[in-house]
Amino acid sequence: MIIFPAIDIKGGTCVRLFQGKFDTAEQVAESYMQTALGFKAAGCEWIHMVDLDGSLEGKRMNQAIYLDVAANSGLQVQLGGGIRTMDDIDFYLNNGVARVILGSVVVENPALVSEAIARYGAEKIAVGIDAKNGMVATRGWLDVNDIHYIDLAKQVATRGVRYIIYTDIAKDGMLAGPNLEQLCALQNAVDCNITASGGVTTIDDIHALRNAGLYGAICGRSIYAGTLDLAAAVRAGNA
Repeated sequence: MIIFPAIDIKGGTCVRLFQGKFDTAEQVAESYMQTALGFKAAGCEWIHMVDLDGSLEGKRMNQAIYLDVAANSGLQVQLGGGIRTMDDIDFYLNNGVARVILGSVVVENPALVSEAIARYGAEKIAVGIDAKNGMVATRGWLDVNDIHYIDLAKQVATRGVRYIIYTDIAKDGMLAGPNLEQLCALQNAVDCNITASGGVTTIDDIHALRNAGLYGAICGRSIYAGTLDLAAAVRAGNA
């Protein structure tokens, strides 16, 4: 199981949110590059980055940061937030980002998912599905739709998607453990690689996710709060 340590960027600063609420942003690191290099030293091969400003504004922002990490950290960058056009996808994938995450646009322009996979292949494209009480939320988690997260997953799977990142928003940033029930239900519903996002807190969570057969686990606040030793998590994921 791949461990994806996370850096969220807002206003050029490394922050974390509680349940995706922008007014709860708190700085968690001084330097994005030093943080990324620390992840590399802990044995990580990937980093999960989110452009919070881009997610809210619906366009690319802070892009120099992500390209810098892709070029100079030795980590593969998985990036989401505000990627809503083919131009956005082209920009990042042609400038060193390893995988882009499509979120809101999956609901608003599903044909783009098929187009992106046709152009770059399924390895380069992930779909981020974020939900409140099982219902999909978009546009920085401000809009809750009337579509169930599993129904959306089934739809994108038919478009060739092989990587899904699932976030239970109620768990995000709360250090309360992931929603294993929803994650396992999703994994049983679609033939995709599922990455857990939100609530991963301790090494026991890593073991539980790995034992459930998940592809990946995104770790954010737990790393910064010290409840999860990243190097131990990488070892557990590889066990």
